[in-house]
Amino acid sequence: MKVLIIGSGGREHALAWKCAASARVTEVLVAPGNAGTAVEPGCRNVDVAAEDTGALVSLARREGVALTIVGPEAPLVAGVVDAFEAAGLVCFGPRRLAARLEGSKAFTKDFLHRHRIPAARSRTFTRSSYDPAWLDSQPLPLVIKASGLAAGKGVIIAESHAEARSAAAAMLGGRFGAAGEEVVVEEFLQGEEISFIVMADGHHVLPLATSQDHKRRDDGDRGPNTGGMGAYSPAPRVTPELHARIMSEVIEPAILGLAGDGTPYTGFLYAGLMVAADGTPNVLEFNCRLGDPETQAVLSRLRSDLTLLCEAALAGRLDTVSAEWDPRAALGVVLAGEGYPDSGRRGERIEGLDRAESLVRNGSGKLFHAGTKLSGSDVLTSGGRVLCAVGLGRSVADAQHVAYRLVDVIRFPGMHYRRDIGQRAIARERS
Repeated sequence: MKVLIIGSGGREHALAWKCAASARVTEVLVAPGNAGTAVEPGCRNVDVAAEDTGALVSLARREGVALTIVGPEAPLVAGVVDAFEAAGLVCFGPRRLAARLEGSKAFTKDFLHRHRIPAARSRTFTRSSYDPAWLDSQPLPLVIKASGLAAGKGVIIAESHAEARSAAAAMLGGRFGAAGEEVVVEEFLQGEEISFIVMADGHHVLPLATSQDHKRRDDGDRGPNTGGMGAYSPAPRVTPELHARIMSEVIEPAILGLAGDGTPYTGFLYAGLMVAADGTPNVLEFNCRLGDPETQAVLSRLRSDLTLLCEAALAGRLDTVSAEWDPRAALGVVLAGEGYPDSGRRGERIEGLDRAESLVRNGSGKLFHAGTKLSGSDVLTSGGRVLCAVGLGRSVADAQHVAYRLVDVIRFPGMHYRRDIGQRAIARERS
């Protein structure tokens, strides 16, 4: 069978790599892909944009694609799954109405409230309803969020009321385009942030391995929020008791609520959670796809055939399958370009890729490409997050050691990465 992966980032490289490992798969097409998927065995890049729904449908028909997996959120929110289904093609991901869970934070806040799923207190504003006096009356810090898709950059944690007013005004004033036409203002929640990702088939749920992301750009969880600077799996913070609470208080009510609202959810569902001191899992966000860079760590541990799991979900049979996991831990470190998460330089030559690949030929890790492109024999930077170096080991500490060995041999001008990915988990291992 042929598989099509839609997207061009590190998540999509990981999806393509995992699908290409299946004995059932003859070829994986990646649209549009990156420099890593261009040379990944069993994969082939196709120059079709992830947002060009019509061209993607034509590609899948022309190539006889048996299964399409959507990586990024924008095509899902735009209705790519609906278009594939209308054309009689198999596509794994939520339909447009279900994908509003990520496409509109305002919609999600209302959904959480109606279905009594724990989350931060909040208020939603438009340009006409914006009330800076209310903002000034709220305790600090405050979280200001653009309601629409903003590539992981539309969240500001304001330490002062002046900063909160400035952030809200900038979003409503067009900083993020249509994504900022509504702004959600939330209370700041204390606790530990975790990522909880499942597969859903409309009614049943298959939890994936637990993981934890690092959103802040700089060491010590400082600096601006980003799409993610690293992740590890499993997350020691997710005990069996917490896992059960997340399933019963967040995931199951969400899937039942969506079905009850007439928008059954099939696809990957990502819950970004803040776990309070009393163990309450509060929802920070829902994403309608796999997280990035969590995907790189989680799929590095998946031993099951991903294509079979996707097909079981599409058939409504997730309750009949299970996923097998490598007992080793996986940890990924993102290598970002200068200026990330703002726009920075592109077209810089990346050195050390061959050396990095040689370090993990024994299966101890993997170097996933994200913002990269080929120029002749050179690999150049082409995005904010450039690479993700993943290590595997008996513990998070061992996996961290392998990942940073990979990082140490990579070079490109302006390269930035965090040096403390996984430290909280490692402290737990040592306690």
